[in-house]
Amino acid sequence: MSDHPDGEALPCRDPQVPVEARVSDLLRRMTMAEKIGQMTQLDRTVATADVVKDLFIGSVLNGGDSALPPSATPSDWADMIDSFQPTAMSTRLGIPIIYGADAVHGCSNVYGTTIFPHNIGLGAAGDEDLILRIGKATALETRAIGIPYAFAPCIAVSRDPRWGRCYESYGESPDLVERLGTKLILGLQGSPPSDHPSGYPFVAVGGKHVVACAKHFAGDGGTEGGVNESNTVASSHDFFSIHIQPYLDAIKMGVSTIMISYSSWNGVKMHANEFMISNVLKNELGFQGMVISDWEGVDRIRNPAGSDYKESVCDAINAGIDMIMVPHKYELFIPDLTDLVLSGRVSMERIDDAVRRILRVKFVAGVFDHPFADRSLFPFIGCEEHRELAREAVRKSLVLLKNGKRAEEPLLPLSKNAPKILVAGTHADNIGYQCGGWTITWAGLSGDITPGTSILQGIKNAVSKETHVVFEENPDESFWEENRDVFCAIVVVGEEPYVETKGDDKELRIPLGGAEIIQRVCNKASKCLVIIVSGRPLVIEPYIDAMDALVAAWLPGSEAGKGIADVIFGDHDFQGKLPRTWFRRVDQLPMNVGDSEYDPLFPFGFGLQIQTNL
Repeated sequence: MSDHPDGEALPCRDPQVPVEARVSDLLRRMTMAEKIGQMTQLDRTVATADVVKDLFIGSVLNGGDSALPPSATPSDWADMIDSFQPTAMSTRLGIPIIYGADAVHGCSNVYGTTIFPHNIGLGAAGDEDLILRIGKATALETRAIGIPYAFAPCIAVSRDPRWGRCYESYGESPDLVERLGTKLILGLQGSPPSDHPSGYPFVAVGGKHVVACAKHFAGDGGTEGGVNESNTVASSHDFFSIHIQPYLDAIKMGVSTIMISYSSWNGVKMHANEFMISNVLKNELGFQGMVISDWEGVDRIRNPAGSDYKESVCDAINAGIDMIMVPHKYELFIPDLTDLVLSGRVSMERIDDAVRRILRVKFVAGVFDHPFADRSLFPFIGCEEHRELAREAVRKSLVLLKNGKRAEEPLLPLSKNAPKILVAGTHADNIGYQCGGWTITWAGLSGDITPGTSILQGIKNAVSKETHVVFEENPDESFWEENRDVFCAIVVVGEEPYVETKGDDKELRIPLGGAEIIQRVCNKASKCLVIIVSGRPLVIEPYIDAMDALVAAWLPGSEAGKGIADVIFGDHDFQGKLPRTWFRRVDQLPMNVGDSEYDPLFPFGFGLQIQTNL
């Protein structure tokens, strides 16, 4: 922090002074311009040195597609993030920025990090200790490159698989989401002491944890038809018992920030919902951390998006949002908010509440006292221990839905000594597909986008040297004429990577010709295992009779090949249970456990084991 002109020893600079005293001391010294700057979060592409310094910017992020290129090393990332701090700290009061990123299944923007299964797979695993360890590993890899703020976890309760963010949810059960989401928060932030005040933000000291962000408050998983950013129609009882419940323990355990949902509740945009943000979240639930908007969330308050921007800023700030993820329109946002304060439409009391919460999180997170990356943590990035943890997570997330056309003739486990195994399908040898969205880029990519083990490679590594593994993505008639001696076929198909609205799907068919590959291969092979790689249940009932065995692998991440091979060849048994109902037909949706009309193909909680095959 820069020296005070008169040399006064300021309480806000002393790490031994209690956090609230440091916050109050700094807040009373700030001008309105400095306060509004702290409420502004910019994308890194527009956060130039002059902008950060002249406008006192409080936070920077890399958005969906503004991360560094895959060629960037951890050192490149740390250099980029650290570069903002000298500028921020050269201002009059020297307040450092807090840098945020979407570390939603590992530090997933950075090439070479460990990519864990997406939340739907972790919901299938249902293992609290596993989630806690994943949170700790993610925090280490994220902190290593200098990021102290992770926009995770998503604790939405997904009630409709047509929703494009279904895989970001742990499942359809509020109890499951609350239990696992809280554990990830504790892994990311560290576990607060027993006397920690409920609702107060917490990040463990020592520089190995990050600020967590529970999102998206609230109801994003319950929109009509599963349409992203749309309207959740629900009574107060249903809304609170389903969509608010996961936030209760998160707040008690000290989650430091909460992100607001794009969606609406009974027609009222959450970004403008003063009752939910100020009355419920801050007052009734006692949340004392920072409330942040989603990316351009203010722009979406009115329709068409961006119309009457100044009015939307007024609505969002008065509703109780503290930091606005602008991320580019700072030349509109800052003057508009300044004018709203000067005209009395936004009170200084509301501004001070917002800035107090922002500073509180910054002090708790240690960015004042340790603003730069700790490069001694580089060895944790993609380390063997974390990859073994991801492998364990894959094993535990797999759900065995069928094993044998007759109970007395199970297909799994497969023999490692089979003479010839055919591996087919679009997802058998594609690391990008098995990782899904939010990996390296916003929407994800196809191909060898980051180090890992494809499913094909995992199978090859697991079998004996005598076993011939043949890969043919879509075998035609000529293939079968030359390969009549195939012992077993493994078909791996599923969804292409997608995110958010791009993933909304009313039909939920297996894309990329996956259904046709299943039919073609399973009707030819004497034994056929199908592995579905997807962010949600898909239409499979018409094809299931042709399969000997069926496994839901979800979006298993970089270590998919190893984890899947561990289980299908019998080194470990299946443990996963469906975190959401597997429907028969899309016209049944939405359908969730406990509904009066509940006729699933496989119910919530279903999952076979090899040892019992029950």
